[in-house]
This record gives sequence, C-alpha cells and structure tokens, in this order.
Amino acid sequence: MRLTIEVDDSDLRAIQRITGENKKSPAVSRALEEFLRQQKKQKLIDLALSGKTDYPLTNDELEERDVYEARG
Repeated sequence: MRLTIEVDDSDLRAIQRITGENKKSPAVSRALEEFLRQQKKQKLIDLALSGKTDYPLTNDELEERDVYEARG
C-alpha cells in the first residue's frame, strides 16, 4: 500500500542507518515490521509472565527440548 507520511530528517537517517537500508521506503517498512515484531514478542512475554497462556510445556520441558534441538 502506498502511503504519504512526514518523517523528521534525522529520524529517517537514523532509521536508514539502523536498518541498513539506503532507500527511504524500504527503511521505513523494515522499521515498521521490526516494531510490530517487538510488540508481538512483548505481548507473548507479558502473557507468559502473567500465567495467562495455555502452552502445554513446562519450563523444564522447554529447556530439555532446546538442548535436544541444539544437538541436532
């Protein structure tokens, strides 16, 4: 979707530097994607810490699974 927005020049340069994108649109798009990913991650963390998830594995089971997957 095409969208026209106003962005402060120094903010845009910072976004380009952080994302590694030289062009404006890809830089803003990538920053937006990262922001949304971080929001989803934080929501999951908040749910997990509040005990409001129905994830079937315990922490010990998750750690055991991580060790198993690391061995390949």
